[in-house]
Formats: sequence, structure tokens, C-alpha cells
Amino acid sequence: MESVTVRPFSDDDLTGAAEALVEVHETDGYPVEGVDDPEAWIKSEDVLAAWIAESDGRIVGHVAVMKPQGEAAADLWVKQSGDDMGHVGVLARLFVVQSARKQAAGRQLMEAAVSHARDHGLRLVLDVMVKDASAIRLYERLGWRKIGETIHHFGNGETIPAVCYVSPSA
Repeated sequence: MESVTVRPFSDDDLTGAAEALVEVHETDGYPVEGVDDPEAWIKSEDVLAAWIAESDGRIVGHVAVMKPQGEAAADLWVKQSGDDMGHVGVLARLFVVQSARKQAAGRQLMEAAVSHARDHGLRLVLDVMVKDASAIRLYERLGWRKIGETIHHFGNGETIPAVCYVSPSA
């Protein structure tokens, strides 16, 4: 596999990103929702900015910075920091196919999102399912700080434990 490059998401990337998302769901069970219509899940109206990772001409990963929409991580950060919701972004829709994980695709995608957030005066937060241990290791290795725990609600009344993180300060 060639090296991974990260660039801003464009509408032309939607099909390839959706295919990568379905592949990640099949291998990792992520996301727990959105796979029925992956293109709509990726191209949500709440997305402020997004990036894709490519290798060998194939989309192998994606990340988005989104407007807060009632996420526990955003609420926890505002309560803990005294910041207002207008200065909070949610890092979301991060996924990388297994074959690209040893290529630092996740780290590069996260760095693009954090750089964008800093340029736009946003502090990023996220929540991650407790089951996604490799994602948690990545966030902590990149200096993200745990700010609390929550229960993620999805599907038909299903729940799963999650951990909330905030990005490193500038």
C-alpha cells in the first residue's frame, strides 16, 4: 500500500467514503448507526468541514468536524470549561479501513480536523464507544483528555457505554 494522503472532502468522494464506511462497519462494528444510508450519514447537514484519507487512489478514511447537536461530550465540556457552545466543534465520523491503519491515516485525519478547529476558534470534543479500544488509544496518544462518560443511544432503544474526550489545548 502506498502512503496515505489527507485532503478536504468533496462531493465526488461520497461514494468511495460510503464504501469505506461499510467496510469498517463490517470489520469493527463502527458506526453503530448510519450504515443503512452511509452517504447520508457522511454528508450530514451538521458537518462544518470534512477530510478523506486516500491510498492507491482509494478512499481509506474520513473525519468530520460537526456542529454540536446535543452530544454529551459538548455539554460536559461547556459545563467544565465555562466555554460557550459556539466555540465547540464535535470530531465525528472518523473511520479508517483496517489496511490503512498502519499508515497513520487516523492520526493524519485527526490532525487535519484539529488544525481546522484551531483556525476557526473551536475546541473539539468527541465521544467514543468503550468497545472501540484502538480509537481510544489513538485519542490518548494524540493528547486528548477524558472529560467524562456517557451512554450512547441508538437504533431501537439500544445503548452502549461511551467515553467523552476534549482535544488538547492550543
